[in-house]
Amino acid sequence: MRIQLISLVCCITISMNVSAHIGGHYNASDIPSLNSWKLKSGSIIYGNFSMSHGETMYLEQENGKMTAVDLNELSEQDQKLALFKMNKYNQLNNADAELISLPKSEKKSGILPFLLILSMVPIGMYGYKKQQDAIVRWKEKKLGSLAIVTSTIVILIVACSKSDTATQENTMNNNTNTTTSIPKTSTGFIDSACAPYKPGISTRWDDTYFYIASNGIPNHNMMIGIKNWQQQVPIPQPYTDNNSWSIPLQPTYATTPLSTKTNFMKGAVAVAVNGIPIFNALNNRGEDSYLIGELDNWGGHCGKGDDYHYHAAPLHLSTTSNLKPIAFALDGFPVYGTKEPSGSDMSALDTCHGHIGTNGVYHYHGTADYPYVIGAMKGKVSLDPTTPAPENQILPQAFTKPVRPATTPLKGAVITDFTSTGSNGYLLTYKIGTKLGLVKYSWDANSKYTFTLTDTTGNSVTTTYQR
Repeated sequence: MRIQLISLVCCITISMNVSAHIGGHYNASDIPSLNSWKLKSGSIIYGNFSMSHGETMYLEQENGKMTAVDLNELSEQDQKLALFKMNKYNQLNNADAELISLPKSEKKSGILPFLLILSMVPIGMYGYKKQQDAIVRWKEKKLGSLAIVTSTIVILIVACSKSDTATQENTMNNNTNTTTSIPKTSTGFIDSACAPYKPGISTRWDDTYFYIASNGIPNHNMMIGIKNWQQQVPIPQPYTDNNSWSIPLQPTYATTPLSTKTNFMKGAVAVAVNGIPIFNALNNRGEDSYLIGELDNWGGHCGKGDDYHYHAAPLHLSTTSNLKPIAFALDGFPVYGTKEPSGSDMSALDTCHGHIGTNGVYHYHGTADYPYVIGAMKGKVSLDPTTPAPENQILPQAFTKPVRPATTPLKGAVITDFTSTGSNGYLLTYKIGTKLGLVKYSWDANSKYTFTLTDTTGNSVTTTYQR
C-alpha cells in the first residue's frame, strides 16, 4: 500500500504541465524592451515571460537573470496577462494542454487540490484491499466507508465553493452593470468636441453613428522621443467617406465588460477628437507600448501601415479641448482628460477606467498611468469574427493598407527630430550612439510615395511605392 501511495503522488506530480520558450535574449542595453509586472504589494518587477510551471511563471530579466513569480502575487490585471502568456506558450509546446485558469481565491485554490488528492488515497487503497482474502474483508468495509465519506466531503466543499463563486460573480456583475436606460448621445455634443480640430477633420452623422473623417495626420508634431522604433513613419491615411471612424450614438452597457488586458490588441478602441485612432495600451505582443519606449512625446507611434495612432491618452488635447471630451470610445461613451466635465478634480475610477457622471451617463478618463484610456469596454461592442482574442477587434472601424513592406525594429535608435518639408513630406532624424540617420519621404497627388533612407554610415537608398 505504501508503494501504491508513493506511485499515486508521483503520477500526480509528473502530470503537471510545463511550458516554455527559449530565453537568454536580454542584456543591459535591452532594458527598455522589458515588460513590467505589478504585484499586489504595489512593487514592480521588470522582465519578459520565459516559461511557466503550474501557476508559477519565470521572468527573464537583465543579463538573463531568471525570477519566479507566483500567479497569486500579481495584481488582478497582470494575472490576466500572465494567464494569456502562460496558456499561449503551453499550447505551443503541447497541443493537447488544458488552459490554466485564474484561481477564484488564494485560500480555496490551495486546499481544494489537496482534498481532491486526499480523496483519491482511500479509493486507491480500497481497490488494493479488494484483492485480499476474506480474513481482512472487515477492513475493506471500513476503507470503503472512509472513501465514500471523504469523497462526499470534497464534493460538498467544491459545490459550496462554486456556489460562493457564482454569488461573487453575480454580485460583481450587479455592481458593474446597470439597467438604467442611456439617453441617445446628442450629435451636437460630439460635433462640439470635434469643432476645434476642423478643417483638419470633417464630421457627419446618421441615426446610428457619428462619423469622423481624417487623413490620420494630427495637428501636432510626431515621432520625437521614440526609443524603441519599428522604422515606420506617419503618412496620410484614407479615413474618409465609408471608411470614416464610427461612434455609436446609442451606447448600451455590456453585461460583462471586455478587458483590454485580454482583448482588442488589434485595431482601435477609441478615436480622439482630432481624428487620430487610440489603440490598446498593450501592443500586439501584450507589452505596454509606453513603458518599453515605443511612443513619442504625444503618446503615439506608427503601425505596419505607417499609420499614426495613440496608445496612451492624448492628454495634450485638453489644452485645446478644455473640459470637453478628448476622445470617444468605440462603444459610444466619451473620454475626458484628468478633470471632470464640471472642472472639478477627477473622481475615483472603476476597473473600466471611468465612472457615472453627474448627468447619470458613464464616461471614461484619460490618465498618465496604465491603462491610460480604457481598462475594459463598459459598453457593448461588435467583434470581428475573424480575429479571436486577444487580437480581436471592434467593428465597425476604419482600415488602411500598407504602402510599403513592413520594416523591422532598429536597435538603439532614438528619434531626435521630425520636421515638415512642405505640405506633402517629412524629414525624420534619429541617432544611434553619436551617429545620425535620416528618413526623408514625400508623396504626390497621385499617391506615389518616395522614401530616401540614409543610415548612420552615410549610405542612402531611395525607393518609390504606389498606393
